[in-house]
Amino acid sequence: MIRYRLGRTFVFLGLLGILLSSFATGPSTAHAGGTIKIDDVRSVSVGMGLRTSFNMIEDAAPSGEDRSKDFSLDSFRFYMAGQLHSIVSFEFNTDYDTSPAGTEDIRVLDGVLKFGFSDYFNVWIGRFLPPSDRSNLSGPYYLNAWDFPFVQMYPAVFAGRDDGAAIWGMLGKGKFKYQFGAFDGLGATAGGPNEKDNLLYAGRLTLNLWDPEAGYYNSSTYYGSMNVLAIGLVAMTQKDAVGTAGAAGDFTGWSVDLLAERNLGAAGVATLEGAYYDYDNDGLAAEGKGYFALVSYLLPGKFGGAGIEGGIQPMVRYQKFEPDGVGAVDHDRIDVGLSYIIDGHNARITATYFKDDPGGTATEIDGFRLGLQFQI
Repeated sequence: MIRYRLGRTFVFLGLLGILLSSFATGPSTAHAGGTIKIDDVRSVSVGMGLRTSFNMIEDAAPSGEDRSKDFSLDSFRFYMAGQLHSIVSFEFNTDYDTSPAGTEDIRVLDGVLKFGFSDYFNVWIGRFLPPSDRSNLSGPYYLNAWDFPFVQMYPAVFAGRDDGAAIWGMLGKGKFKYQFGAFDGLGATAGGPNEKDNLLYAGRLTLNLWDPEAGYYNSSTYYGSMNVLAIGLVAMTQKDAVGTAGAAGDFTGWSVDLLAERNLGAAGVATLEGAYYDYDNDGLAAEGKGYFALVSYLLPGKFGGAGIEGGIQPMVRYQKFEPDGVGAVDHDRIDVGLSYIIDGHNARITATYFKDDPGGTATEIDGFRLGLQFQI
């Protein structure tokens, strides 16, 4: 367990200085920090990721009337992956996590064995991202916006992950992908609704009409490295997932997502992303419908100096959740962002202004966030 309270500002500034100075000799294009080759088959690679931000939120200071001014360590990940056999590989990642009580931990993010039989059929077992929407399969590091969409409410044990097993494959190097799996979901606990220990079942189908997206994961933007027109359909269900032992209900969720990104050459890169979600908990837990729409535009050319150059990308995203039930009120949020893209998802700086309206008698708030993201 990691505990610290003082010196957060100095740590932030120090890390920022080190990271920026490291890019003065030119940006890295690698997505893994390094690979250790053991023999002709076996190898291990390591890497890391860091997301940190400065936040000013309306009326969030202890006074209740002033803007908060806080530095935040949003994520610090260690990546490890390797080849164990000609068809067996693994992935092990950790991430920083803070509880509502303020304690801080390093938690297991992913721990998965991967059996890669062919493009058409693969088996994964362990903790990983279930077949789900594009935002979840992108994760915070590969989103187009800084913040994860709040309208995504699929169940997870930690950071969108769950413990289970899945089969998946692709045709045409990723023109079409299927992903199906069984996971713990809401596990069986004494006095809980899931007394029979029913599993959560999840599936995703993805169709790419332009360039293919290979692999299990995806991104929400490729910054023009390829042209994407992708449609994804997701469904999840678990029996006795909500309520109590005496009055249990089933969870059913489904969603559809779209990504359209086109490299316009000298004119830049245009991106449009959207998703629609529907959640049903048999009336025993929060349920309803949500959606988001996002548009961004990566300006042509590079800007900067002193060894650091990047692209400028403005972005706007609108989200809305419409809960079911008498007296339920809608929740709206708009984010307006401006990113400086140094090395794709490996190095970017994002400034975001947001306005969040929980609806009803809840107070509408706005805020500003300056976030830095680096990976090796």
